[in-house]
Amino acid sequence: MPDVGVGPWVGPWPDDDRLDPELLAEGDARNVVDHYRYWKLEAIVADLDARRHPVHIAIENLEHDFNIGSIIRTANAFLVAEVHIVGRKRWNRRGAMVTDRYQHIHHHPHPGDLASWAHESSLPLIGIDTGDTSTPLETTRLPEACVLVFGQEGSGLSPALAALCAQTIAITQFGSTRSINVGAAAAIAMHTWVRQHVFGQAL
Repeated sequence: MPDVGVGPWVGPWPDDDRLDPELLAEGDARNVVDHYRYWKLEAIVADLDARRHPVHIAIENLEHDFNIGSIIRTANAFLVAEVHIVGRKRWNRRGAMVTDRYQHIHHHPHPGDLASWAHESSLPLIGIDTGDTSTPLETTRLPEACVLVFGQEGSGLSPALAALCAQTIAITQFGSTRSINVGAAAAIAMHTWVRQHVFGQAL
C-alpha cells in the first residue's frame, strides 16, 4: 500500500475507459483528489477542461523565477483556464508538484505577444502590483473573463508589461515590507476572483 493515494484495485475490473489499467493494477499514488483516482491523465485534463473558469494567469519570467511552479499549482487548484509565461521559456517546475501536467501553459516571448493574444481573445490584462495608480483589490470588482498579470518576484511588473494592462490592482498591506511574495499574491488574487465569481460574494 503506498504512503499516499490508493493501492491496486480490489474487486471486479471496472468497465470505464477513463481508468488507466496500469494504475488499477499497481495503485495510484498521484497528488490528485479522490474523484480522479485511477483516471488516465488525458481523461482528467478533459474533465477539467469542461469545467475551467474563464480567468487566466500570466507571470513574467525574466530571471528563472522559482515562484512560477507554485503559481501554476495554485492555478490548478482554482481551475484557472490557462497560465501564460512571458519572457524566458524555461522555468523551474519543482514547485508545480506535477500539476503542470493538468494545466494548459502557454509561452509568450515578449509582453506585446501576450497583449496581442489577449486582444484577440477579448480578455483585458489586469496587473497585480503595488503603485501610486493601483486600486485596492479589496474594493475592486474583477472582470469575470480576464488575465491576472504578475511580475517578477522582487521587481514586480516590468514597465513594458505594466503599460499594456487595462488597470493595476494592489493587495492592501499593513506591515513594514514593501511587497509580499508573488506566489502568495497570485493565490490571494485568484481566491478573490473565486469569491467574487464562483460564490458571488459582493464587495
